[in-house]
Amino acid sequence: MSDTLAHSSQSPRPGIPPSRAEAVLDSLKHAILTGELTPGQALVEADLAERLHVSKTPVREALKALAASGLVTTSAYKGAVVREVDQAHARCVYDMRLLLEPAAAARSAAAGRVGQDAAEALDQADHAADTADRSLANRAFHRALYAGCGNPLLVKSLDDLRDQTALLSSAAWSRQPSWELEAAEHRAILEAAAARDADLVHDLTHRHISSFVSRNFPEDAA
Repeated sequence: MSDTLAHSSQSPRPGIPPSRAEAVLDSLKHAILTGELTPGQALVEADLAERLHVSKTPVREALKALAASGLVTTSAYKGAVVREVDQAHARCVYDMRLLLEPAAAARSAAAGRVGQDAAEALDQADHAADTADRSLANRAFHRALYAGCGNPLLVKSLDDLRDQTALLSSAAWSRQPSWELEAAEHRAILEAAAARDADLVHDLTHRHISSFVSRNFPEDAA
């Protein structure tokens, strides 16, 4: 693990310094999404605390949060490890998204609630410094599509999938870069949302997620 891990934290709230636990969580999440911490790698509290120059307490809290979001798995035998990307897990994540996200995005578009946040997230993704920043910006774009659907339970269900989607996206981009195509699909969805064409937003969002699976997880395309 390189020394860059200790310098990758950013405040999750602009203008407000992150707490130590937030900074550790952000650093570890960034390291996982860039591949600095690799799938299957053991996450030892003492080693991470030494690398990040903190006590083990914020590291322990961060690992619990990462486990809750699906980026880390834990067991009595192996402890905490970075989640390994596999076809079966990808199928579960994207199956849930295909069931929920097109409908949520369509509702947001019908209500006129897909706004500037989506366009700004897409611009951030276009100019991202690495796959982690791009993956997080991509995640923000998709949230901006569905957040205005008017159903907080639906929003929470999709929010719970966001970190795992980011991990899968980062792994796919490292194998087969496809951002330019995905960005074009995003822009088409934004145009439909601006026109408040809910049916088209639904269809384009479904097609966008399906095509990503077909390109990057072909065994699951069916």
